[in-house]
Amino acid sequence: MKLPEEGKLLRIFIGETDTYKGKALYEAIVLRARELNLAGASVFRGIMGYGANSRIHTIKLLRLSEDLPVMIEIVDTEENIGRILPFLEETVQEGLITMENIRVVKYRHGKSDNI
Repeated sequence: MKLPEEGKLLRIFIGETDTYKGKALYEAIVLRARELNLAGASVFRGIMGYGANSRIHTIKLLRLSEDLPVMIEIVDTEENIGRILPFLEETVQEGLITMENIRVVKYRHGKSDNI
């Protein structure tokens, strides 16, 4: 798959313990992105953070260490990113979703794309 030079970066900030239909919400989001054939998605676990309620989540506090911040990044075209937004509207009950313009420098996988 070849991406155009101009794309979108979608970032979803949620809690590690957020769920959807019995599975981790971050997993459900990545699997939906894959079903929609989006170019790529990655999940990052934070070691410290806070959200709208200003409650600190950190690995230093054992009682909160089970709900660390999680960020999912998805990169693709604006049109393709738009296909996952209704799913996010339905599933992300607490969190933050941002989208920004990006410039794709290189996007390749192991097989020859002839890009």
